[in-house]
Amino acid sequence: MSHHRSPPSPPPPEPPESPSSVYCTPSPQSKATTPSPTARFFLSRHQSFIKPSPLTKHILPRQQSSNTLPPEFPYEHDTAKTSVGLYLRKHRRTNPAIWCSAIICLIFSILFIFIVVAILIIFLVVKPKTPVLDTSHATLNVIYFDSPGYFNGDFTFIANFSNPNKKLNVRFEHAVMQLYFEDGLIATQSIQPFSQRRKETGVVVIRFVSSLVSMSSNHARELQKQVMSNKVFYSVRGTFKVRASLGAIHFSYWLHGQCELQMSSPPSGSLMARTCKTKR
Repeated sequence: MSHHRSPPSPPPPEPPESPSSVYCTPSPQSKATTPSPTARFFLSRHQSFIKPSPLTKHILPRQQSSNTLPPEFPYEHDTAKTSVGLYLRKHRRTNPAIWCSAIICLIFSILFIFIVVAILIIFLVVKPKTPVLDTSHATLNVIYFDSPGYFNGDFTFIANFSNPNKKLNVRFEHAVMQLYFEDGLIATQSIQPFSQRRKETGVVVIRFVSSLVSMSSNHARELQKQVMSNKVFYSVRGTFKVRASLGAIHFSYWLHGQCELQMSSPPSGSLMARTCKTKR
């Protein structure tokens, strides 16, 4: 009896493999635990809106909130701590010279404040006014030329000084008067110091004498022309140092006065018109 064997069947063909990808079937556990990209996006947004409760703040370790070095660097942490401790223990006494300079600066500051307050009181309560220079009479006695370019003259000026202040006394400590013709100086005269009480007026007689004063040819011709026309224009200018006082408080300032005069011709030249102004 013969047994006939059938030939073995070939193995089932294997699926073709891609050279760049490998097919794998995820397990059910990985499907359940791994969220999709969309779910992860919404989950992260939801966690960002959740604020930690006060319990979680107490549960968190204190090392996370403090600015200390991590435990991986213990030596650096100890060094910083010891340096801070040494820095806090250092204490130096202040130099006495610094204390002296500070006291001196304080004294000068108090004096400065006191002076400023005193000045404000004077200007706000007393209201100081400027003394006034004026004239009511003047005489032109002589004008002649000894030689071309050399002038000789005699002029008398009556200066009126008035103190308009109601609470301040003034004193003219330095006073110089000058006579000009066409901005050319022809005579100078100084005045002795004098004082004026409040609301007081004083008169000072000043005589200007010019002898062989050099004058330019243009000014000489102009002066001769004015003498012929019976109108001579002179200018009197004064510079004064005034000291105002209110009891023990006093202050000084410079005062400038100017009078423009129109005189008749000599020998009996009289004052025809004037314009006077006074300013600091």
